[in-house]
Amino acid sequence: MDIPELKPSFSTLVLSIASSAAMSMGLAPNPATQKIEKDLKMAQFNIELLILLKTKTDNNLTEEEQKYLNTVINDLQMKFVQAK
Repeated sequence: MDIPELKPSFSTLVLSIASSAAMSMGLAPNPATQKIEKDLKMAQFNIELLILLKTKTDNNLTEEEQKYLNTVINDLQMKFVQAK
């Protein structure tokens, strides 16, 4: 079976951080243990990383990238409030 070549992209970076946040909120299992684990401090850290990324890339993203990042941040923030 051929493994597709992974190519780094902005959306892959955002998705990676967002997945870590979701996992830390108990929304997805830890891939290493397959167990649901909650660590709200780590979830908050990952959301803050995305907000930092948004700030540091201001006026340097395509409209599509900006919308994607905003949507991911807003979605995670709502889920974080529910997870508390």
